[in-house]
Amino acid sequence: MVPELKRLIEQMGKDRGIDKTIIIDALEAAMLTAARKKQGPHVDIEAHYNEDSGEIEIFQFKTVVEKVLDPDVQVSLEEARRTLDEEAEPGDSLGTKIEASTFGRIAIQTAKQIIIQRVKDAERDIIYEEYKDRKGELVNGFVQRFEGGSIIVNLGRAEGVIPPAEQVYKETYKRGERIRSYICDVKKSSKGPQIILSRTHPGFIRALFEIEVPEISERLIEVVNIAREPGKRTKISVRTKDKDIDPVGACVGMRGSRVQSVVQELRGEKIDIVPYSDDQATYVCSALSPAKVNRILMDEESRSMEVIVPDDQLSLAIGKNGQNVRLAVKLTGWKIDVKSESMAVKQEEEGFRALMKIPGIGQVTAERLYREGLKSVATIAAADPEMLSSIPGVGEKTASHWIKEAGKIINEDIKGVF
Repeated sequence: MVPELKRLIEQMGKDRGIDKTIIIDALEAAMLTAARKKQGPHVDIEAHYNEDSGEIEIFQFKTVVEKVLDPDVQVSLEEARRTLDEEAEPGDSLGTKIEASTFGRIAIQTAKQIIIQRVKDAERDIIYEEYKDRKGELVNGFVQRFEGGSIIVNLGRAEGVIPPAEQVYKETYKRGERIRSYICDVKKSSKGPQIILSRTHPGFIRALFEIEVPEISERLIEVVNIAREPGKRTKISVRTKDKDIDPVGACVGMRGSRVQSVVQELRGEKIDIVPYSDDQATYVCSALSPAKVNRILMDEESRSMEVIVPDDQLSLAIGKNGQNVRLAVKLTGWKIDVKSESMAVKQEEEGFRALMKIPGIGQVTAERLYREGLKSVATIAAADPEMLSSIPGVGEKTASHWIKEAGKIINEDIKGVF
């Protein structure tokens, strides 16, 4: 029995990765509680683990007195000298060993519950410490069960949870199935650490590419940005400072082997790998791939671009339900308005006609204003005379006249509406 407790402590520490002292502290606290249940709450009791004998020793201490008033905490001088210490003196505190077998079933059951709870708390602390700095990592696990729409994942010593918001629409799993996910958060709670996992986080894509593309993990290639609609399509932009490395080619791999590994993990999600460029017009054109772009009109102040594509490329540039252009906007941070050549020509013609309504503006002048970005009567009305007069061939007086007349046209249009 004695060596058994010692062996149990060592085995439990090894199996659960808990420091032996934590288990011993739990045992001491449990036996102390059990002893107090038996002897009473106000008695002076101590519990210590004896390493040599391998047992928890419990002692009840009483103070030596001439006359006993409380037998639970006091012992007479005569009895103390007869049964405990023949040299005892009044005021001494003497301990008597209590056998655990006298505690009773309820007290022992309480002790067991305390030990179990203390060990659980220690395990939770260890798991939290292990995972708190692992945010942004990939983990492999197995689907353990389903709770309220969440997937509970067995990670070995710990459990992770994939909430509904972090699951990819239409992905389904069965109990026991392998699942790879991304640690997006680790929280402490009364029930233990909560390891929040995700399969929708953009960081999941980044981490997968780091595994498949050594140049990314070695920081030779940088992932600049990721735009994702989970389960449907992802755009990822990459760049490198090493002129000998093709960042897109490295991510795609020989015959597409690297990107296919990522696509396979994502269960068929499409991935576009885009080369980043400091030239924002070039970057936006790449982001709209696979569509081809004819020309771009850029407004840096509002960070917006009007992108003109061939007529047969319009649906490709916009994508199904606007997905391609929407992801390009997320990836680049630019507002993108995609138009076909025929739409642009029609708009230009309408713009010219509208500008030519302003007295003093003919076709040549309208074309010049259009090239300068002044494409409507409203932009002329809102323009500053000084800005307009900076255009070659336009004087300040003419500019003021155009602004005034443009304002009149707008007012007439407003009256026509109301």
